[in-house]
Amino acid sequence: MSFAQTLNSKFKIILASASPRRKELMELAGLEFDIWPSDKEEAVTSTVPKEICMELSRQKAEDVAASIKTYNESHEDLVTPTDMLIIGADTIVALGDTVFGKPRDEDDARRMLNALSGNTHSVFTGVTFVFMSSSGRVGEHVFCEETKVTFCDLDEDDIDSYIATGDPFDKAGSYGVQTSSAVFVRSIEGDFFNVMGLPISGMMQELKRIV
Repeated sequence: MSFAQTLNSKFKIILASASPRRKELMELAGLEFDIWPSDKEEAVTSTVPKEICMELSRQKAEDVAASIKTYNESHEDLVTPTDMLIIGADTIVALGDTVFGKPRDEDDARRMLNALSGNTHSVFTGVTFVFMSSSGRVGEHVFCEETKVTFCDLDEDDIDSYIATGDPFDKAGSYGVQTSSAVFVRSIEGDFFNVMGLPISGMMQELKRIV
């Protein structure tokens, strides 16, 4: 039995994200899961990129775990007791100490892409596991993965043409390495899939270590 099959048999797995890219990577790993995105308003207390993404991933996972607990308590007749694993993730792009999330509008996307042009930036993804046992016990584990990405020099036509596609607006840093903006990327140091939004190999290794 593969490790993914072991996880599928041991837990009901919940992905606390509506990201199609995270869904794709979870499926690639052979995991069976439900999607229950968090609608909690993000609140950041840190200014350190690594800490920000871990804090946000924890908020998402804990919010969904609390919602599931409330639902289970209100619908005991409909719920079969089972161990659960809730996975929250958050990805940010950082150029030095400047953090780039998803752009607010075209001007914001243009600002980010101009800043990234010709430079090396870091992509951080924080991942939180919340374990909920059928007996009511709860445990938590958080980690972060960093990947360094170097952009080619971009001209205004490159940036304007890409923004016109509408692709930047749901992506941290205003680009997606798996989309047409892949041509902006000169090199990647680290986990490619982390740049897509989920360090799937690191995630599975962390689970192997703690489950």
